[in-house]
Amino acid sequence: MGKASGKDRSTNATAAKKDPLFPDDLFTEEQRRNGAIILHVIGVMYMFVALAIVCDEFFVPSLDVIIEKLGITDDVAGATFMAAGGSAPELFTSIMGVFVSFNDVGIGTIVGSAVFNILFVIGMCALFSKTILSLTWWPLFRDCTFYSVSLLTLIYFFRDNKIYWWEALVLFIIYILYAVFMKFNQQVERCVKKIIYKNKVTRVRSTDQLMPAIQGQTDSLKFNI
Repeated sequence: MGKASGKDRSTNATAAKKDPLFPDDLFTEEQRRNGAIILHVIGVMYMFVALAIVCDEFFVPSLDVIIEKLGITDDVAGATFMAAGGSAPELFTSIMGVFVSFNDVGIGTIVGSAVFNILFVIGMCALFSKTILSLTWWPLFRDCTFYSVSLLTLIYFFRDNKIYWWEALVLFIIYILYAVFMKFNQQVERCVKKIIYKNKVTRVRSTDQLMPAIQGQTDSLKFNI
């Protein structure tokens, strides 16, 4: 047999490098087929319940303290601290996908979770909410603008199926700019709304209020006559 070319050796080395580094399962494939997979399902359900308890008992109360100490609004806290805490599992999923399984599960998780949060989470919260929530257009407009810019930037960087270090740095800088923007969120919101509502005319209905005064003036004229 002839010797393998340099390109073939490089391809084989790359394929060997991309073998997943997951530890061996405690159960064999035959045991999982015979019912051991149920233990994995129970473990996943336990982690979901544990995550819910941690968020309800610790994360949300700590977020309330941060809002009070820093004096920021609820929507800013939700878009920064809450979003960072909620995206922590995605961060570790991406780390596992890049450094352990060597696949693109991370990017699919991040982009797919955004669709899940926008459609499923918001829809479920609206269906089962027991109170009336007052919503404004500014947080949606603000976050959708930054999200669109980030997605367009990500699509542009993915045009060659590679992400270089400086491209990753640009993505990180965009998030830093978003966090800095949140610092001046209220000032920017007031300026934008001032420009939009500058020429807005408010309908005034004063006829009913003027009628008693006019009637009183008429009675006074009659009395003087």
